[in-house]
Amino acid sequence: AVVSTQSTGMFRRAFAGATVHDCFNWLCVCIFLPLEVIASPLERLSSLITTGISDGGEVSKLDFLKVLTKPLTKRIISIDKDTIKDIAKYCTSGPTYDSLYCSEARNASMMKVCEDKDTMEREPCDFLFSKSGLNDTASGVILLLVSLFVLCTCLTILVKTLQSLLMGRMAQTLKRHINTDLPHPWGWLTGYIFIVVGMGMTILVQSSSVFTSTITPLVGMGVISIDRMFPLTLGSNIGTTATAILAALAATGDNRALTIQVAMSHLMFNIFGIMVFYPIPWMRQIPLSMAKCLGNTTANYRWFAVVYLILMFFVLPLSLILLSFNVILLYTVLGVVLFTILSIVIITAIQRRRPAWLPSWLRNWKFLPRPLRSMDPYDRIITGRFGCFQKNVGQPPVDFVMTDVKAVA
Repeated sequence: AVVSTQSTGMFRRAFAGATVHDCFNWLCVCIFLPLEVIASPLERLSSLITTGISDGGEVSKLDFLKVLTKPLTKRIISIDKDTIKDIAKYCTSGPTYDSLYCSEARNASMMKVCEDKDTMEREPCDFLFSKSGLNDTASGVILLLVSLFVLCTCLTILVKTLQSLLMGRMAQTLKRHINTDLPHPWGWLTGYIFIVVGMGMTILVQSSSVFTSTITPLVGMGVISIDRMFPLTLGSNIGTTATAILAALAATGDNRALTIQVAMSHLMFNIFGIMVFYPIPWMRQIPLSMAKCLGNTTANYRWFAVVYLILMFFVLPLSLILLSFNVILLYTVLGVVLFTILSIVIITAIQRRRPAWLPSWLRNWKFLPRPLRSMDPYDRIITGRFGCFQKNVGQPPVDFVMTDVKAVA
C-alpha cells in the first residue's frame, strides 16, 4: 500500500484494502479471546476433532514452493534442524528438560556441518555463509536485512508492473467483470465464490501475505473494490491454515496429536470469524468501515501509515505480551479498552440517529480536548519535524473520534 503514495486516491484505496485483513483479525480476537478464556470452545472442539489421532507414524509433507526455492536457499545457508530440535526438547520445561544438553544445544551453531565420507571429519558444508566466517547472529542479521530488501524490491516491482499492465481498457474490463455479481437470484453466492478463490490461491502460494500483497495494488488502482477484496481476504485466511495443517500432519513424536490440534484451532478460528462477520450483510460493514476509515485518515495524514504499522505490529503485541505476565492486569486493561471503544461507537450512533436522547453537551465531541478528537495537533508537530509527511493540500481535516465510528454506526 505504501508504494501507492504517489496518488492520494490510490493510497486511500490501497491502505484500506491492506488493513481490512487487520480489522477482521483484530475483531475476531476481541470476540473469541474472551470466549476462549471463559469456556475454551476452540480448545474443546479441536480436541474432539483430533481424538483418536496417534502420536506415531508420519505423513509426507507437501511443499509446492520448496521445489523451486530450496536449491537456491541451500546454496546460501543450510540450517541444522537437529540443533533446533534439541533446543525444543531439552530447553523446555517438562520431562525431557536437561540443563546440560540444553546448554550444549544453545551454544552449538545453527548452521549445518557436514561430514567427510573418507576422513569422517566434520567440516563446513558447501554454502555461502559457511565460508564467511561469521557467527550465527551476524549471519542472521545480514540475511534478515537482505530478505527485507528483496521483499520490498519485489513488491515495488510487482506494483509497478501491475500499474503498467492494467491500464486503460484492460483495467476497465477487469473491473467490470471482477466487481460484478452473479445474475439474479444467485448474486448472494458471488462473495462465497471469491472466498473459495482466495482460499485456493493462498493454498497454491502457501502464504496469505503474498496473496494479499498481490491484490492490494489492484485495489489501489480501482480494479478490485474493497468490498470484493474482503471475501478474497477471508478465503486467504482459511487458505493460510493449510500450510500449518500440512506441517502438523507431517509431524512426528509424542506431541503429534497436540500439534494437529493447534493447527485445527487456527482453522476453526478463521472459519468461525467468517461465520460471524460475513453471512449477515450489515456485519460485513464493520471491518469494511474500519478499513475505509483507516484509508481516509491515511490519505489525509500520511504519517498515520507509519504510526499504524508501529502501533499494530510492535507496540500493541509487545504490550499484550508484557501484560500477560499479570493476568488480572491484562483483563483489566482489555476490559477498559473494549468498554471505551464500545461506548464511543454507541454514543456516536445515538448522536447521528437520536441526538435528542442525549444531554446537550454530549450531542457532539467538542467537549473533549482537541488532541482527543482531532489529528490536527499531532499533524502540526509531525509535519513540522518531518517535511516528507506534509498534509495533502485541499483535504479536509479528519476528526478521528467521529470518523472512526461513522460508517459503523
